[in-house]
Amino acid sequence: MKKKKMQSLFKKRDSWLLILLSTIFVGIFIFLLTFNNVHTKTYNIDRFSMATETIRSPITIENEQETERKTRETVQSVVDRYNINNEITQEQINYINEIFEAISTVEEEANVEREKEDDDIVSPFTEEAIVERLKNILSENIVASVKNQTLIQLINIPKEDREAGRTVLIEAVEETLNNGVRTENIQTAIANVNEAIKFATLDEDFKSPLQDLSHFAVVENSFFDVEETSEARKEAASGVAPVMIRAGEVIVREGQTITNEIYNRLELVGVLDNEGNIYPLLGLGFLIILICLFMALELNTVKRKNNLDTRKLITIVSVTILSVSLMKIVSLFATDESKLYFIVPIATGALLLKLLIHERLAFIFAILFSILGSIIFNGEIAGALNSEAGTYFLFSQFASIFFLTNVKDRTAILKTGIGITVINIVTVLLFLLLSFEKYAFVDLLIYSSFAFASAFLSAVLAIGLLPFFETGLGILSDTKLLQLSNPNQPLLKKILTEAPGTYHHSVMVANLSETACESIGANGLLARVGAYYHDIGKTVKPHYFIENQLSIRNPHDFIDPKESAKIIINHPYDGAELLKKHKMPKEIIDIAKQHHGSTLLKYFYYKEKENNVNVKESDFRYPGPKPQTSEAAIICICDSVEAAVRSLKEPTEEKIEEIVASIISDRMTDGQLDESPLTLKELKRIQRTICETLKGIFHSRIQYPAKEEK
Repeated sequence: MKKKKMQSLFKKRDSWLLILLSTIFVGIFIFLLTFNNVHTKTYNIDRFSMATETIRSPITIENEQETERKTRETVQSVVDRYNINNEITQEQINYINEIFEAISTVEEEANVEREKEDDDIVSPFTEEAIVERLKNILSENIVASVKNQTLIQLINIPKEDREAGRTVLIEAVEETLNNGVRTENIQTAIANVNEAIKFATLDEDFKSPLQDLSHFAVVENSFFDVEETSEARKEAASGVAPVMIRAGEVIVREGQTITNEIYNRLELVGVLDNEGNIYPLLGLGFLIILICLFMALELNTVKRKNNLDTRKLITIVSVTILSVSLMKIVSLFATDESKLYFIVPIATGALLLKLLIHERLAFIFAILFSILGSIIFNGEIAGALNSEAGTYFLFSQFASIFFLTNVKDRTAILKTGIGITVINIVTVLLFLLLSFEKYAFVDLLIYSSFAFASAFLSAVLAIGLLPFFETGLGILSDTKLLQLSNPNQPLLKKILTEAPGTYHHSVMVANLSETACESIGANGLLARVGAYYHDIGKTVKPHYFIENQLSIRNPHDFIDPKESAKIIINHPYDGAELLKKHKMPKEIIDIAKQHHGSTLLKYFYYKEKENNVNVKESDFRYPGPKPQTSEAAIICICDSVEAAVRSLKEPTEEKIEEIVASIISDRMTDGQLDESPLTLKELKRIQRTICETLKGIFHSRIQYPAKEEK
């Protein structure tokens, strides 16, 4: 028992080691193929030399120096903010009104006094006296700033003209002050007021004093606002977008002079000899580790279901290498404009994995291949991923998995190619229509033809490579199983002609096994074909098996029970040898060898025990091995069930259920199912399915009345 456990543990370790070595090999291969897609090529370039080739940026990075320069220019272009003091404006207008009102008041006083005085007396209201009177009643600012001559000129102007001039002056001064007058433009403001007075419809003599007053009325009323200016500059600086150098952007073209600015940009993106960057390589390494980890976990899942062996592992590794290599080869000729990734026959890998291994595995690897495709077609720009290529590869592979159903012959793969073509073309048109670029009708035709070529090549490659894996590695695919199930196969003909009873029995076991396998998600087609061949060993001595004994006496009645047991026990191993001789798949050979496990030949054992009490039970047991797979275990059960039910004279539903339950219970008690992956829940489902199938076969029939004899 310990020895068996140690062997089992060794097998587990051995299988894990194979998975580990396989994923490491695949990881190294992928790294070598994608190395240049993330490796930053460096150049030995001097300033002011000529560029020998066009150099693109391998990364997306901010040009901080250029961003600072642009921010500085933007801040400098912000106009200083000034606040206009409206109080000053109103104060100056009030001064103007004060002057004109004071003149009017003094003038009225003078007129009253003149009326009271005699004509012979000299009037005391001379121009100088009036000016002095004005100075007494005017504000100090006015007195200090306005010339006496100006006041005299205003006094001498008729009141109507003076009021008209007052209006012109106030409007011009108010407009100018409302626009804001700063120290540096005060002369310009005065000139604007004088210009307005000059073109006003006033007497020329009146314009001069008004213009003199403008020098007093126009003053600085707009002052620099530090806080508002600072806020405006901050807002302008925050609105400056960073100057970015995008991955793939041309830094310098072939033949262009390497200026200081270009040299600084080359240095910034790290393409100079002393600026090599290993981070993209580390990133690629981490990505490949993740991909290999997912591969290992999925392979372990397949292994736990006993669906993984060395041949399948080699197949998975080969398909992975093939798919990645196809993408890499096409990428060598691809450019940003050509979009050659549309022509990659990426669906080949998904088709082969589904046909040769399992649908779930095909889905997982389709996702991994799509991720790798987005790296391989990144234009050798470190850090960039071609999401369009990755999405196209994903849709193409998913389409191949979905459309590949009911593989009856190799033309089914070509039919699947039609579905892949439709999805490929729709995906291509989707990308083209979503882009900002305008494509001509000819471009649509070209890219659609790429999509068609991808689907066609995928189907052709899958058909061409399938025999290599089936024959070269002995992988058993559904198409191979369908070929083996053909009644014209030489071994099936041999069973039919030499052991017709066994042939009928095998067909019945095949029907039961297929439905039972499908009920638990096992490979029903494998179970059916395995059941066809499981008793091929009976053709060595067909008449020693009861189903082939037609109109003859049982030969076992004339020989020793030990001899009979030896003949019966040998048939699984004779069958395995015969299958090996005809180069049948290993899975079929294993089913033939394991379908009796190490069960006891009870009939001959008890018959011998009647004559020999000391008989050894081991002499009447099959040597094994016990069933190792779900399919072999189900055939083991169905083989016994079919024979037992066929022996019933009146197979009722109750009897069928009783026999099926007892056989499954006996196999479990005898330990025949211990090495198979079947669970108790699955066994219950198998039992129910077998009973339903048998009830359909052995259903009750109408008893037709016999014809009355005359």
